[in-house]
Amino acid sequence: MRESGVLFPIASLPTKYGIGGFSAEAYEYVNWLKKTGCHYWQILPLGPTGYGDSPYQSVSTFAGNPYFIDLEELIENELLTEEECEEADATENPNYIDYGKMYNTRLALLQKAYERSEHKNDSEYLAFCKKNAFWLDDYALFVAVKKSFDGKSWTDWDNDIKTRKPAAIKSYTAKYADDVDFYKWIQWQFFKQWNDLKEYANINGIKIIGDIPIYVAADSADAWANSKLFMFDKDCNPTKVAGCPPDAFSATGQLWGNPLYDWAVHKKTGYEWWIARVSHCFELYDCVRVDHFRGFDEFYAIPAKDKTAEHGSWMKGPGIDLFNAIKAKLGKLPIIAEDLGFLTDSVLKLLKDTKFPGMKVLQFAFYPYDPSVYLPHNHIENCVVYTGTHDNDTTKGWFSGLPEDHKQFIRDYLGNDDIDEENVAELMIKTALRSNANLAIIPMQDILNKGSEARLNAPSTLGTNWTWRMLEGELTDENAEWLAKVNRMYQRN
Repeated sequence: MRESGVLFPIASLPTKYGIGGFSAEAYEYVNWLKKTGCHYWQILPLGPTGYGDSPYQSVSTFAGNPYFIDLEELIENELLTEEECEEADATENPNYIDYGKMYNTRLALLQKAYERSEHKNDSEYLAFCKKNAFWLDDYALFVAVKKSFDGKSWTDWDNDIKTRKPAAIKSYTAKYADDVDFYKWIQWQFFKQWNDLKEYANINGIKIIGDIPIYVAADSADAWANSKLFMFDKDCNPTKVAGCPPDAFSATGQLWGNPLYDWAVHKKTGYEWWIARVSHCFELYDCVRVDHFRGFDEFYAIPAKDKTAEHGSWMKGPGIDLFNAIKAKLGKLPIIAEDLGFLTDSVLKLLKDTKFPGMKVLQFAFYPYDPSVYLPHNHIENCVVYTGTHDNDTTKGWFSGLPEDHKQFIRDYLGNDDIDEENVAELMIKTALRSNANLAIIPMQDILNKGSEARLNAPSTLGTNWTWRMLEGELTDENAEWLAKVNRMYQRN
């Protein structure tokens, strides 16, 4: 079945108070998406953002981002006042998120709502805590203890709680009981609101594509609570970390610093943690994009003491064994494999064995001197085509920066000598939609014909990533009608 969707992060919605969330604007967006004939809304990971404000470096792979909680609903429930929310408004520029302001205002505001909440004997709250105890207890304690250590990484905590001595767990849980309950209450609010929004989307024929990073962050509840599952020494310090080897783009490689899985230990448990993680994802989403799929076949391991990625080595991942275990427990699942970059024969075999659709990105296709699997005539049905992803420039910005011979190749390939910065996004959207790929996903910035000012992330940089927001009024009936028209034209509705 030929279908299409839009890539649009929750944080980029044009809601009040500084960041997108689960407010009325999210429901209005679902209504808009329904008009376009699209059936999918792809989002980024929903976890609390960590280092560099990246949703791919979250303090928990299970928890939700407190910033997305709709304050208007808390006002309606008389847990906050409009005046309090306006005083804590983190909007500096409506086009961009100010994460510093968010950090300094939002949790304090939610604390006020929490203190007014009569939740401790609420049967729904108690049921939520019980159902999610397998991750929620550790997460809430982790955040509370981290606060007590002034935000230090857990690897710098006192040794007894760093290494989770039972007496320390009991002592800290009792000492910071109020904080632990506060963080559980936040998660209850998050999941209630998200489940309502997802249900509304599903009722209106929209499925949610979520995103699961292969790795967890070094400073995360996941690493702290499950240290035996990672390449740590007896003192819970990493022995090897994740990254990429040197290449034409970086002479010293990329040092990501994420802890690496000890796959032998995972195998002994029957991949219990991974099955729980994937199961949790499919409660949140209808389909999941698995990031850095190559890492399940082979992964690059760098000595933790190293300052660059030059001296790492390739190690074998779990391969098909992991996905067989997940399938045996959870059944056949709709998973998209992020298979971008250099792929070895063994990665290609793993992709074929799983039968997961891979990704084709048009911005990677148009190199005049090399044949490319990303060119539309090479697309197979079992794949997902994108004009660009969250890691790419917008199509307009991308085209502006291309050498002239690349631009001419695009014009020649598409048979249009009039392609320029102003119309290239529209033409690339049409090119994606007429691809053989079963699913085509278009970033919102391309639909709005935005330039590089709307780029979401430039990998390996810090400072302005993950901040772009759509302005109120930019999403119109006209662009919904146009997208519906091209969806009909290419039989995707």
